[in-house]
Amino acid sequence: MARTTPIAIAIVTGNSRSISRQIVDAIRMQITTGDLPQGVQVPSVRGLAQQLGINPNTVAKSYGQLTAEGWLESRQGLGLFVAVRRQQFSAEERERRFDDAVGRFVSEVVAIQYPHDAAVARIEDALEALTPRKIA
Repeated sequence: MARTTPIAIAIVTGNSRSISRQIVDAIRMQITTGDLPQGVQVPSVRGLAQQLGINPNTVAKSYGQLTAEGWLESRQGLGLFVAVRRQQFSAEERERRFDDAVGRFVSEVVAIQYPHDAAVARIEDALEALTPRKIA
């Protein structure tokens, strides 16, 4: 039987993103950076719900979305595992998703009146911090 890999997720109450969205985003990031390598088993719905102190239905919703998007795969009788990543979006779909993400980010930056140059610098720092982890 495969050993379940723990997932470090911090849920922020009062966040504009739903708890389900926070789980999806955290797991995507961990898979992308290699913190959750392909083929490892993720905690059960009940296990992650217990760890986070949330309703199992919320975790099930998040896992369902991640499975539908190809981030996780279900193995009959064994559980959920990190799927082999493949390019699943067309160039147009990637651009559309990127435009949506940029739009949401810019709206938030403007709403909190954060200095534009500081926001750009923070993005560059965050992307740079991820780059070495992807190469390793």
